[in-house]
Amino acid sequence: MSLATLGLSSEILHALEDKGYTHATPIQKALIPVLFSRRDILAGAQTGTGKTAGFALPILQMLMATFKEGIHYPKAVILVPTRELAKQVHASIEAYGKYLPLKSIVLFGGANFTSQARRLVAGVDVIVATSGRLLEHIGQKSIRLEGVDHLVLDEADTILDMGFVHEVGKILQHLPTRRQNILISATLSGAVKRLSEEILTKPRLIEVDSMGTSASRVEQVVYPVEAEKKLELLSYLIGSRNYQQVLVFVRKKEQADRVAEELILSGLQSGLIHGGRSSGERSRALEGFKAGKIRVLVATDIAARGLDIPTLGVVINYDIPHVTGDYIHRIGRTGRAGEAGLAITLIAPHEQIALREVERLLAQKIPSVRLEGYAPRKVVEQRGGRTTSETKKKKVDGAFGKKRKSTTFSSTKKRKKTKRDGFKIYDANKPTPKKSNQKSSRRGKK
Repeated sequence: MSLATLGLSSEILHALEDKGYTHATPIQKALIPVLFSRRDILAGAQTGTGKTAGFALPILQMLMATFKEGIHYPKAVILVPTRELAKQVHASIEAYGKYLPLKSIVLFGGANFTSQARRLVAGVDVIVATSGRLLEHIGQKSIRLEGVDHLVLDEADTILDMGFVHEVGKILQHLPTRRQNILISATLSGAVKRLSEEILTKPRLIEVDSMGTSASRVEQVVYPVEAEKKLELLSYLIGSRNYQQVLVFVRKKEQADRVAEELILSGLQSGLIHGGRSSGERSRALEGFKAGKIRVLVATDIAARGLDIPTLGVVINYDIPHVTGDYIHRIGRTGRAGEAGLAITLIAPHEQIALREVERLLAQKIPSVRLEGYAPRKVVEQRGGRTTSETKKKKVDGAFGKKRKSTTFSSTKKRKKTKRDGFKIYDANKPTPKKSNQKSSRRGKK
């Protein structure tokens, strides 16, 4: 379906043509008409499916319907979980509104608060923000939200996972009761639906590109590896396969630091993004990666939702994420906009259970490739007459597979003597005193 058939203005269509967008994606075809009806919406959609344009384009057009020249105040608020995603969404808003007189701003922690406050006081129409920084501006009275007509919670499941739901609740207290609410999430879990019940009024449910559908566009492969050889295998795969642009996901920021350091020592130019890095450091690393100056970008899951790199061909999971669903968001960084993508996961023996959880989520088994010298040794079970069900019962204790400890001492090994043994020997050899017959002697006296 052509974007021109969705009722968008000529100015917005012109801006879309500049970006090379002519056809609507499934989520855009579903979202745009419903948004024009001003109904509340609960939408399930993956990243990389065009959902930002799906909610941004109709909101920009509806704002233009009531726009008065020279008057700017917050009419739309878009809340996102991370600063990377905030920058990405704001960049899209600016591109789509290129030929419109509307003003927008992005608010996130780590940026200069005073300059943000000055721009807010001067007047803006659209705010893209992380919840914490928006609350700071509300507290400092540099912004008022009584005129907001549209509220968007983008990546609502991540907002919940990262514990920002209480901040969102405080922001809602400063918004008018009559407004359009759009809640978009990659997964429509029970927690997301409970949140929608609190925020949305008779919402329209839209589900496009479920987790499994999105992941099916990416080639996935698992490499079993000894835990201590993960770094070596990571460096080998990038170098031997000549991957020129690789995004490596790591669970913990301390581990991310170590991985990036080792890759640099291996001669691979690497950048780093995690919650412990400043906003400037994260921005420079991302821009260098996009520009091709950095070959490998190491990131924690904080960046999984906010990186938009259309040409990214390879994602490597150094480990399985804490939240199983984040695996989908990790591999969703590749295979975007119809391009081919490859997702590699390094699995140590202790991560097998986590891998099974991921496969259960995907409803498919991920192909495994064993590399000689890196894969764990296979433990071959003994076969034949020596190993029977009876001998197994004697050696194994219950479902945990632990060997049953013997309660008797070996006949070949003498038990060490203790003080208690000495006391027992003394007590055994001590003569027993004779009982005196005092009772009978007393009777004799009588």
